[in-house]
Amino acid sequence: MDASKKYAQVIVDVPSLQVNHHFDYAVPKEWQDIITVGMRVQVPFGVRQVLAYVVGFSDQTDFAGEVKPLAKLMDEAPVLTPELIALGNDMSRRLFTFQVLCYQAMLPSLLKVDYAKYFLPTASLTFENRQNYFADEHEIAWQEAEKQGSLSDLIALQKDDQVWVDYRMADRKQRKTEKWLQPLLDYDVLAQISRDMTRHAPKQQDLLAVLMDLDGQAIACSYLRQEFDLKMPTIRAGEKKGWLTVFEQEIDRNPYADLETEKSQAKSLYPQQEAAYQAVAQAMDAQQAQTLLLQGVTGSGKTEVYLQLIQHALDQGKTAILLVPEIALTPQMVTQLKGRFADQVAVLHSQLSRGEHFDEWTKLKKGQAKIAVGARSSIFAPLDKLGVIILDEEHETTYKQNTNPRYHARQVAKWRGAYHNCPVVLGSATPSLESRARAQNGLYQRLLMPERTNQQSLPQIDIVDMREEFQHKNYYQFSRQLRDAINATLDRGEQVALMLNRRGFANYMQCQDCGHVFQCPNCDVSLTHHYDSQSLQCHYCSYSQSLPQSCPKCRGKHLRSFGSGTEKVEQEIYDLFPGRTLVRMDNDTTRRKGSHQKILDQVANQEADILLGTQMIAKGLDFPNITLVGVINADTSLYLPDFRASERTFQLLTQVAGRAGRGDLTGQVIIQTFNPDHYALQFAQNHDYEGFYRWEMTYRKVNHYSPYYYSVRITVANFDEKTALRVANEIRQQLDQAQVPGTRIIGPSQSALTRLKNNYYFQILYQYRDWQSIQPVFDQIKDRAQEWDRDHIHVGIDLDPMTFI
Repeated sequence: MDASKKYAQVIVDVPSLQVNHHFDYAVPKEWQDIITVGMRVQVPFGVRQVLAYVVGFSDQTDFAGEVKPLAKLMDEAPVLTPELIALGNDMSRRLFTFQVLCYQAMLPSLLKVDYAKYFLPTASLTFENRQNYFADEHEIAWQEAEKQGSLSDLIALQKDDQVWVDYRMADRKQRKTEKWLQPLLDYDVLAQISRDMTRHAPKQQDLLAVLMDLDGQAIACSYLRQEFDLKMPTIRAGEKKGWLTVFEQEIDRNPYADLETEKSQAKSLYPQQEAAYQAVAQAMDAQQAQTLLLQGVTGSGKTEVYLQLIQHALDQGKTAILLVPEIALTPQMVTQLKGRFADQVAVLHSQLSRGEHFDEWTKLKKGQAKIAVGARSSIFAPLDKLGVIILDEEHETTYKQNTNPRYHARQVAKWRGAYHNCPVVLGSATPSLESRARAQNGLYQRLLMPERTNQQSLPQIDIVDMREEFQHKNYYQFSRQLRDAINATLDRGEQVALMLNRRGFANYMQCQDCGHVFQCPNCDVSLTHHYDSQSLQCHYCSYSQSLPQSCPKCRGKHLRSFGSGTEKVEQEIYDLFPGRTLVRMDNDTTRRKGSHQKILDQVANQEADILLGTQMIAKGLDFPNITLVGVINADTSLYLPDFRASERTFQLLTQVAGRAGRGDLTGQVIIQTFNPDHYALQFAQNHDYEGFYRWEMTYRKVNHYSPYYYSVRITVANFDEKTALRVANEIRQQLDQAQVPGTRIIGPSQSALTRLKNNYYFQILYQYRDWQSIQPVFDQIKDRAQEWDRDHIHVGIDLDPMTFI
């Protein structure tokens, strides 16, 4: 018994200000040898029982009243490491949110919902323990083990890999298993049974022969069926006679079992790659918590550098995390990682089923996999001894979580890098201005890779003024130059990628008789026309209605769709380029599991002439036969109400241009726009990142925007517009009264989208230079937010927001 574990310090699963600290509970004596930090427990809390996370232990408590005991152990092993517990505490403090929300963000969804748990035997469970704990049963429910008093023993057997724990949810299948058999009799006994058996039972004779050969070893029933034609009725007959027992054996779900990979070897590095690799490897060898910005043009070989850095970490007996910004990029990255590191790789992203995601997470937690790859939340992978953390396309806004806790994966990566004394690599052809500025100020080490590995020059970029096309009566989405280039490219047997940063058939539908635009009844946005489903949909609240036949305002029949979405452009492609094959890649075509991989395989196998997609096709995709890239309309993101609009447009155009000419063939890029003189387009045309950086930094400095000032976005939402505005004004007054030096306050003002899901939104932008100085006033606002929330007034605090819409 461990006296230091007399009291458990727990964080209860209640996101509330009043309980955003640890509580002490007495640890029952029978649990003191098995309970550890990071386990989940059930505790009495007021009149109910709630989930809680064990974050520490003590041999004494400051609580003056009666300390209640823990009610239940929820896990056989910790689900949070000491590192992640400390990280959650720091995130809670920095992001002005609740500690339990941070822990929830770190765990697979399977561990956030109601489920039942069962103990099942493994092949290594001794016959004696099988009889003692399972008898004739194939499994034991966790609750039943508690009643029998065998819970501690079974947890000990689980740690010895003699049993395993199956988590079962009401809305998913059980953990994947297959039937195995375990011989129960020794060779001599089985031989005597065989001699005494009649010759009229050949299959049972065959079964006895196999059991004798097994010499007590367990084996999969499927193997007996495949190799000896022994089917389950024969095996069950042997079980009834006491020769063997049949049990379920866990099998890991492999979401990439069908992924075709070829084993690859490390490639010889070009001088620029070697220099970048050596700089990071030196930091790894020295165990330095250093951030390095790897700025390499598209096609410069950043991925190979990543792979060799990961191998260096493995050679040191350490682990690695590689983040990608989009699920669309995961299949290609996984193919390369699996080809190089095979089963050492675990994949974490939202398109996996809950069971698959949990199995991949478990591999990392148990040390069966050493490399975690996936999108934003993969930064919380339960890996120990991290040797390197890599964020590919570090500039992408998808690394920022838009709901509580509103963390940025880059900040979490730097925290974990400091914890493990390992470097963090931020890779991009177009780094965020914040990262580029930190490199200029010496906070990051900047590594340059300015040339493509295929020795090809960056593709030529032509800008087409669509105003002239309209003057020449060309009302298609495709300029004459782009149409001619597409035909010439396809005639050469090469492929085309076309990007339109908008999904759906059209932006909006309007009545030409009275001018009425069909609006969402819950949000202040127009409904988007979707051709495939013949419907109008809201992309914010998911409201949908059938395609109208008449105007609800004037009953007119002349309804027309305006603007352009990927579906509408798809129809034009079929009209303009008959007989050509096309695949479309947007949120509508990639919802199903495996859809990204299927589309990319079609392009890679040259089963599609044209790839049409939204911005998800702009990042990281590598198809040597794509030689022409066309941007249908470069203006869609250029004039959004966001100070980063120009930066994002430049990055997007530069990234999508990088998809052309990645093989031995020369690439070409055509950008269509109504604003050809805009500086973001001009710098993108010349592949001039440094010129854009200098220009944009001047603008940011004058306007006190990031990276010269940090910012906090405070949003207030309520179903009553006047109430929301009143609370926003109260917050503004509180910020004014705080009088923090070096700060600026903008607002309150209506959000760009004033009403969403029947709530009115107002926002305040608070600009600051020092986080420590603003912490007290925002802690006060967070405290008040609890009171407002009870009246359905929702106040959000977003530190360093990536969007203002």
